[in-house]
Amino acid sequence: MSLLSVADLRLTFGGLVAIDGLSFSVDEAEIVSVIGPNGAGKTSAFNCVTGFYRPTSGRITLRGRDLPGLRPSAIAGLGVARTFQNLRLFGELSVLDNVRAGSHLWLRQSVLDALLHTPRYRRSERECTEQAHHWLDFVGLRGDRYGRAGNLPYGEQRRTEIARALARRPDLLLLDEPAAGLNRGEKAEMLDLIRRVQALGVAIVLIEHDMGLVMEVSERVVVLNFGREIADGRPEDVRRDPAVIEAYLGGDTAATGGETGGTTTNGKDGVGRDGVRRDGAGKDRAAEGGTGGETEGKDGTAGGDAHA
Repeated sequence: MSLLSVADLRLTFGGLVAIDGLSFSVDEAEIVSVIGPNGAGKTSAFNCVTGFYRPTSGRITLRGRDLPGLRPSAIAGLGVARTFQNLRLFGELSVLDNVRAGSHLWLRQSVLDALLHTPRYRRSERECTEQAHHWLDFVGLRGDRYGRAGNLPYGEQRRTEIARALARRPDLLLLDEPAAGLNRGEKAEMLDLIRRVQALGVAIVLIEHDMGLVMEVSERVVVLNFGREIADGRPEDVRRDPAVIEAYLGGDTAATGGETGGTTTNGKDGVGRDGVRRDGAGKDRAAEGGTGGETEGKDGTAGGDAHA
């Protein structure tokens, strides 16, 4: 049985179809990326899994248990944690208290314990603080963990949000664009962090626009376009899928040239701005000048009027 199973998921808002027949699964400790152009329905799918949206139809199960209809807090209690595309930290609280807040699901204390400061309450609070420090160390936070979370640099806030999610001790972690806004060095550190989270036995579903990171870290990739699933497979297969190429680049996948001088992404023929057809190696089919074409993602130049 898969850890997470999404079957024929459909979500509509009035006459707008946000998700139309999405199906995928996630196994234990697997990394799956969900990619697609802006507005493809990726974050809406996350919101359905975590209970923020109720699907119009379809089924979502976690270890065989149906999730639709459960409150977000109940789904979190089953072992699902997430981060958000736009940061959701408590900016006025300290960094440490933000991560401590993620521990509330497993704290063993009652309201009475908190009011009376019983030994159980003190033990629970001490363990909560120790765990918060542990996860901040794990994500590699370098900023002041006792200062306001809102004062941290953007990249450090991303780390804090992931630390808070890990403090819930999840089996499934949903990361919504964790590398957005990060520089190259920070993205490399994020890639390493994702792998270390997986090594803990946590399954990860990742929404990300950085294709280098996606192809490097994912075991499977699910591609959405206008709410519909157009591909699901290994990264090396998905990157060559004509439907995926068309969704990202637009136009005829066999000839996406025109303004780009025969640019292709799979070595197929393209047509330059001068109307001359060129093959994927950049050769001029009519032997009329120009070097247009792109093979395996390398840019070419159209040659334009080279034959004139």
